[in-house]
Amino acid sequence: MNIDELLTERHIIVCTGSGGVGKTTSAAALALRAAELGRRTIVCTIDPAKRLAQSMGLDQLGGEPKLVPLAAGRAKPKGELWAMMLDMKSTFDQMVLEMTTQERAEKIFENPFYHHISNTLAGTQEYMAMEKLWELHEEGRWQLIVIDTPPTRSALDFLDAPRRLTDFLEGRFLKLMMFPYMKAGKTGLKMINFGTRVALRAITRITGSELFEDVANFFQQFEGMYETFKQRSRRVRELMEARRTAFIIVTAPTEPSLKEARYFAERLTHDKIPLGGLIVNRAHAVPGVAGLEDPKAIASRVGDGILADALRTYAAWRAVSLREERLLGGTLGAMPETPVWRVPDLADDVNDLKSLREVGQLLATSS
Repeated sequence: MNIDELLTERHIIVCTGSGGVGKTTSAAALALRAAELGRRTIVCTIDPAKRLAQSMGLDQLGGEPKLVPLAAGRAKPKGELWAMMLDMKSTFDQMVLEMTTQERAEKIFENPFYHHISNTLAGTQEYMAMEKLWELHEEGRWQLIVIDTPPTRSALDFLDAPRRLTDFLEGRFLKLMMFPYMKAGKTGLKMINFGTRVALRAITRITGSELFEDVANFFQQFEGMYETFKQRSRRVRELMEARRTAFIIVTAPTEPSLKEARYFAERLTHDKIPLGGLIVNRAHAVPGVAGLEDPKAIASRVGDGILADALRTYAAWRAVSLREERLLGGTLGAMPETPVWRVPDLADDVNDLKSLREVGQLLATSS
């Protein structure tokens, strides 16, 4: 399957990979390509660079979809491109509102501990990206939804986030430790045994806040919502596994990045999640030239000058190309049926619609 077929046949495309490999640019380029193929497309990016937002004709991206102007200087496109940025906090707030009453939700929102976990807890951003994907899917406005996953150390964080967050919110060990305080309530500190009371006061002095009180109140307010939360996790997971979904792994042509891409691809296959293919970003392809099998030796014979410099430059980039081919062969050789698209290391940054179109065209013509 080529890129254009994927963009016209799927409903959801998830661009994933470790940080710094070009996921956001790839997601934007794929979404633009889909819009110009005639689809009503939205791309949800994760904290994009300002210049990428500007490249789509927008001063900035926010938590609400914005229409990207595509027709300037060109024929009117067949489809539409919309863009938005994931607002992790508002997505979490909306999820809580849907799970409980307004009054109870407001108490949760006011809790300092909730502010902490909704902004900084490991796995929250990844899970909220999944929640936003579900919201966009349920709206029914979009023919194609392209999600740019958070910049994590490991691509597997995206798949493991729901389990980690659910385990935390269930918090059996933490709630067991908190039980005396939860049972006693705000006015019942005297009822707590001496050891627990001393620990609570020590923590309050160290942190400068009523930490245990905040945590206990949070778990009290969240009580009874865990099953609903788990059901939502299962629902999102089912969407990940749907046949109209495709994960595209974005990787760099380096050994660590390719190893992780292969591991992630194997995990997707094991979990029965559709793998659309791999994008190898910033690749180098320098073909061999007959008679220049050893350009360094030739350069040493011709002495100094422009020709020698050109030969040495060719030798250096040819060596990079050969090294990448070996790495790609070793990694992708074990995945013969997985589509692979390569984007060369471009001379200029991708900072406008023209360069995004170029990346889309390179993906469409790559094999």
